[in-house]
Amino acid sequence: MSGRSGTGRRGGDDAGAAVEVIQREMTVFARRARAAAGRMHPELTLVSYTLLGHLEESGGCRATDLAAHYALDKSTVSRQVSALERAGLVERRPDPEDLRVQVLDLTAAGRSLLAQVTERRRTAFRDRLADWEAEDLERFAAYLVRYNARPAEDD
Repeated sequence: MSGRSGTGRRGGDDAGAAVEVIQREMTVFARRARAAAGRMHPELTLVSYTLLGHLEESGGCRATDLAAHYALDKSTVSRQVSALERAGLVERRPDPEDLRVQVLDLTAAGRSLLAQVTERRRTAFRDRLADWEAEDLERFAAYLVRYNARPAEDD
């Protein structure tokens, strides 16, 4: 059938309604994630946690790389990094390939805190999803990967 048929149009209306539900539910998800981050470590915001995770995964990087990767304003990253440095979780070191450039990396305290918070987050997700069927978890995971694979400039 053509997309102009009553069924096709209705399908479009259903898709539009589904997109609205997805948007609303993802907003709730983001709010819960921010609140959970605050409960797990009061001084560690969700953005800070995310930046620490990226620094661990990348083995260190420049602040401008963090800003570009997460599509954040440089001043936002600068404030977050300054707070993480003051807390003793991040340190700067010269880039061995260009001594004019500063690379951010986790301190031992930063690695330890990140590991603790990550384990608490994993436990919270496991608990929340404990009654889901394996197939549902796999499908949900695949949908999230697919959604997040889209370039950030589309947001």
